[in-house]
Amino acid sequence: MNHTGLTLGPVPPERADAARNRRHLLATAREMLAEQGADRLTMDALAERAGLGKGTVFRRFGTRAGIFAALLDDDERAFQEQVLSGPPPLGPGAPPVDRLIAYGRARTGFLVGHREIARAALDGKEPVPAGRQTPISRVHIRYLLQEARLGAADLDVLALQLTAALDGPLLLYLSGAEDAPAVSARLGQGWEDLVQRVCRPC
Repeated sequence: MNHTGLTLGPVPPERADAARNRRHLLATAREMLAEQGADRLTMDALAERAGLGKGTVFRRFGTRAGIFAALLDDDERAFQEQVLSGPPPLGPGAPPVDRLIAYGRARTGFLVGHREIARAALDGKEPVPAGRQTPISRVHIRYLLQEARLGAADLDVLALQLTAALDGPLLLYLSGAEDAPAVSARLGQGWEDLVQRVCRPC
């Protein structure tokens, strides 16, 4: 099952050697993150660890923040595949309200789990990416609300408001103050409570 607009778009075509370098650089960056954390991942360190020239790394990512943006984009695509074609209730096959609950729980877990990468993807001028929204959330949420047949509700506005509840800045802020698994669990439960109230039959 697919929804119009629910896509990050295809990966731009690239030469075989460029694609190979991209995969190698992303895999190396993930290794460095796991071993040393985001603070130690720099353009120079990545080039040295990957055994590639600094120019190759700069052409690929542009800036240090670009490394993290590429990592986040790569994981976003994998997450989207789970939403579009993974097992229910996150993927197709479950009732719309169950899918909506599952989506919010998975999305909060994803954002809290990626908070270090998401912060490092910023340019350093602001603590959270103000105004940024999850690329696929509003379209997907709007689709599931329509499938739930909520009567006369303004689905466009409702989808906008529910998307705001999954906004990256809020989750990045909240996840910085407490234990990440506990924050993810609380946010997930709060999302489920919110959806059940919004979708309760009149």
